[in-house]
Amino acid sequence: MIPSLEGYAAALFEEAAEAPGLARLAEELGAVDRLLSSNDQLRAALTDTSVPPPARRAVLADLLQGRVREPARRLAAFAAGAVAAPELQGALNWLVHRARVAAERGVLLEAPSGYLEGRRRVGGFAQAVLEELGVAALEEVEDELFRFARTVETAPALRTLLSDRDQPVEVRKGVVDDLLAGKVQPATLRLVDFVVAGGRARDALGTLLWLVDQTAAARGWRVARVRAAAELDEVERERLGESLRRLTGSPVELQVTVEPDLLAGAVVHIGDLQVDASARGRLDELAEHMSAGTWHERVSTRGDRGKADQGNETEGAG
Repeated sequence: MIPSLEGYAAALFEEAAEAPGLARLAEELGAVDRLLSSNDQLRAALTDTSVPPPARRAVLADLLQGRVREPARRLAAFAAGAVAAPELQGALNWLVHRARVAAERGVLLEAPSGYLEGRRRVGGFAQAVLEELGVAALEEVEDELFRFARTVETAPALRTLLSDRDQPVEVRKGVVDDLLAGKVQPATLRLVDFVVAGGRARDALGTLLWLVDQTAAARGWRVARVRAAAELDEVERERLGESLRRLTGSPVELQVTVEPDLLAGAVVHIGDLQVDASARGRLDELAEHMSAGTWHERVSTRGDRGKADQGNETEGAG
């Protein structure tokens, strides 16, 4: 199974905590698996390689809203966006099995074979932890991760311990807990613990620094900068926020500025994504489309067609 899904699942299994909760999670994931098996139309839509992963994730998340508990909904939707479309059914089967194993024996993780695999697994875990946090909390977690990474970097004994794969995971996690428990946000402690448990030991410091960047990126994707032609009322804000949540897979904070020059609609920026739904944007596109060169070309083409038609009529009359 792909490392990011393994990490994401580990975070949700950890949150379920008690065995009855994990057993119920396995049952609900099994129900989702059976739904896909029995519904040819839905299975075809979710395994269509031409459908972008975010769209597959959004479709399944919407479909499962209110039908299963949130952990099962989040896991199934993440799988829909994380694996190749034809592999979704297999991923759901794997999640069901993994949840049952976790209920019986706890969350089991094999040592990653390389640093990329380790980072992707940690990245999946981090996404599950961070996607429920607001912008202010993300900023605090980012700062705490950075400060701990700097501590590891400047303390050779600590760095050596965390990077020693021969030291039992529980020993290394115990040291982390002694240093951080009660002093940082719970999300920060969970992330550092998983760097030890689910990442590559020799890359512990590198993974911590990488997590700082991932948290900063997550914070950027939580803020939607909206330039609107007019003030948005509460209903409009809620609708826009929900649409953007579905698009990004996480809660979004709106920062709205009013720009009457847009005439109508709005322009939305989230990270590197821009959505222009303004009247001004449409007019600019039209102006570009009807630029002087294009317009003269069309007029010339129509004129040539007219001359050709006249010639044909003359030949016909002759």
